[in-house]
Amino acid sequence: MIARLPRGSGVVFRAFGAADAIVQGRKLATLARRRGVAFFVGADVGLAIALNADGVHLPERLTGRAGGCRALRRRFWLTAAAHSLPAILKAERAGVDGLVVSPVFASQSPSAGRPLGVLAFARLVRLAASPVYPLGGVNAGSARRLTTSGAHGLAAIKGLMEGVGDGDRR
Repeated sequence: MIARLPRGSGVVFRAFGAADAIVQGRKLATLARRRGVAFFVGADVGLAIALNADGVHLPERLTGRAGGCRALRRRFWLTAAAHSLPAILKAERAGVDGLVVSPVFASQSPSAGRPLGVLAFARLVRLAASPVYPLGGVNAGSARRLTTSGAHGLAAIKGLMEGVGDGDRR
């Protein structure tokens, strides 16, 4: 999958405490660097340091840790998930560099709430001081609906997997 991302993209490695996180993370980080793709680690600053990641992506509940992440590694890019305007403002006060706002569209993710829709998402983008990336139901078709939203780019999980064979999912 990383091989299909354009240079300048980013990928988030979410290890979820896996025993082989270092091994898998090193493989992914190597692929990302070769491709010119930024490599982020989700929610685990220690793992991000161990993998010499470009940054850390924090779930909404951990945005208050952004300052601590920055203190440990000043060059880290910090992104955070946000699902509302109060969450966006909290993350920005904590010092994040970018926001992933979701869900914009209906999503099959078990954690996805009610979709914001394009208009509400665009309003949040206008109110945010940081770059905002939409997530949740983002795919080739829905992305077209976001072209005038002010989004800085796109974020996707399953939407990026469409049309990719099992042997290519990295």
